[in-house]
Amino acid sequence: MGMSALRIVLVLLSLTVIWGVPGAMAQPSARSPNVVFIMADDLGYREVGCFGQEKIRTPNIDRLAEEGMRLTRHYSGSAVCAPTRSILMTGLHAGHATIRGNKPTPGGNWDPESPEGQWPIPDEDFTIAEMFKEAGYATGAFGKWGLGGPGSTGHPSNQGFDHFYGYLCQRVAHNYYPTHLWRNHDVDVLDGNRYFPSHQRITEPLASEAEYDERYRGEVYAPTEIAAEMLGWVRKQNENNPDQPFFLYYPTVIPHVALQAPKEFVDSYPDDWDTEHYLGNRGYLPNATPRATYAAMISYMDSNIGRLLDLLDELGLADNTLVVFTSDNGTTYVSGVDREFFNSLGELRGHKGNLWEGGIRVPTVVRWPGVVEPGSENATPSYHPDWMVTLGGIAGWKARPPVGIEGGAPTLPGAEGLDGINLLPVLRGEVETIDREFMYWEFPEGAGQQAVIFGEGGRWKAIRPALKKDPGRLELYDLVNDPGETRNIAEKHPEQVALASQIMREQHLPSALFPLKALD
Repeated sequence: MGMSALRIVLVLLSLTVIWGVPGAMAQPSARSPNVVFIMADDLGYREVGCFGQEKIRTPNIDRLAEEGMRLTRHYSGSAVCAPTRSILMTGLHAGHATIRGNKPTPGGNWDPESPEGQWPIPDEDFTIAEMFKEAGYATGAFGKWGLGGPGSTGHPSNQGFDHFYGYLCQRVAHNYYPTHLWRNHDVDVLDGNRYFPSHQRITEPLASEAEYDERYRGEVYAPTEIAAEMLGWVRKQNENNPDQPFFLYYPTVIPHVALQAPKEFVDSYPDDWDTEHYLGNRGYLPNATPRATYAAMISYMDSNIGRLLDLLDELGLADNTLVVFTSDNGTTYVSGVDREFFNSLGELRGHKGNLWEGGIRVPTVVRWPGVVEPGSENATPSYHPDWMVTLGGIAGWKARPPVGIEGGAPTLPGAEGLDGINLLPVLRGEVETIDREFMYWEFPEGAGQQAVIFGEGGRWKAIRPALKKDPGRLELYDLVNDPGETRNIAEKHPEQVALASQIMREQHLPSALFPLKALD
C-alpha cells in the first residue's frame, strides 16, 4: 500500500474514533462557516496585549480576544518554522509528520542562485487545504509557506490551495524587502527592491538611520503586498462565489527577524527605548532602533489583521466566519530581539528552538460569533495537530473512501489516525476541559529533544532536552504548580517518568529524513 492510501485510511479511522461516524461527518444544517487561520511567526506567549504584553500595541488581536476565547494552554506543533507548518497542515504530530526540521530543499543554500525552499512535503501527505477542498471550500494561502519550493510536490498549489501569494522559501523570508514573491507558480517581481544578503555584521554603528535605510531597506515592504493580495482575494471570492465558503490561511512572516518595519510604525514608539544600535552580531541585519522596530513589526501585523477583520465586517461575513490566531513557536533567541525588555515569554522557560514552554506554548485566540462566548478563556491543553480534526468537523467534511484498498486498515505504530482531538466542545463552552492521554513533540535539530505533556489536566511534562549529548537524561515538571519549569522532580515520581518514557518510545516513528540519532 502506498503512503497516500495509508494517510487516507488514517483519516477515516480518526473520524470514526473522534466523531463516532463510520467514515463520514454529517453535514451541518446551515452553510459551513468560512475559516480564517492566522499564524504569526516567532511570536512569544506574552507579546500581545490580551496575553499580558504592556509595551507593544495589539488592539486588533485584543479585539479578537474580547469577542472570542483565549486558549491559555495552546501549543505549537514544533519549536521552529517548517515542522510546525507541516504538523498544522497534516494533523500529525512531530513523531509522525514527514517534516520535522528546517532541512533545505536539495541544493538549497544562502546563494541567491540556489534552489528556493525547504524539504517538500510529498504528494501522499493529505493536507488541511485538501480537506477543505473536498468539503467544497475555496482555499487561499498568503504569507510564508516553507514546505516546498517552485516545482516541488510541496508547492501550495500541489497541496490543496487554489491561490497562493508570498514567500515559498523561509530563507528568502529573512528579508522583508525581497526582489520577488510568488503568485502560485509565477514570480512577482517587486520593483524597487534589490538583492542584499539577509545576514550582515558591522563593527561600528552607522552615522544615521538614513544610512541604515540605504543599506538595509528597499521600496516595497513584502507584508504590505501580501496583505493587499489577501484582502483582494477575499473580496473577489465574495463577489464571484458568495455562496461558497472559504478557508483563508494567513501565515504572516511577522515578527520573524530581520528587524525591518515601516518607518511610521517604528516612529510611533519611544526614542529612548533604544540606547544602542544592533550591529548584526547575533545574525540577520543591523538596525539603529531594534526595540522600537520589533514592537513596530508586531503592531504592523496587528494592523493588517485589523484590516482583514474590518473587511469581514464590511462584506457581512464576520458572523459566519471562524477566526483562529496563533503562533508557530516562541520568541527568537537571535538578532536584536530583546525578550527581557518586552517580557516576551513571561514566566515561561526557554525560547524558539527548544521544547521548553517558552519555545512551544503560544498565544491563541478563537472568535466565532454565536458559538464561542465573547471574553472567555479556557486552559484545556491543546496543540496544532488538533486543528485538522476540529476544523474538519466544523467544515462538515466527508471523508472519501480509499481507492483500491483491500483487507483491514493499517495504522502507524503508536497512532490511531490523526494525532489531534476535536476542540469543538471546548469552543462551544459545552465542557470545561477535555481529557487527553498526551501531547507529543520531538525536534531532531540542535541538541535533539523530545517532550510529552500528559496526565489529568496536562499536569506533567517530561522533556529530554539534550538527546545528542545525554540521551538518558529525562526531566519531569509539574506544569500546574510550576509552569516556569524551575523544579525537576523526576526522582520523586518514577512512575510518571516510566510512563513518559513509554509514550516517547511509542510515538517516535523513525525518520530517515529527520533522524533522532540517539534513538534510531
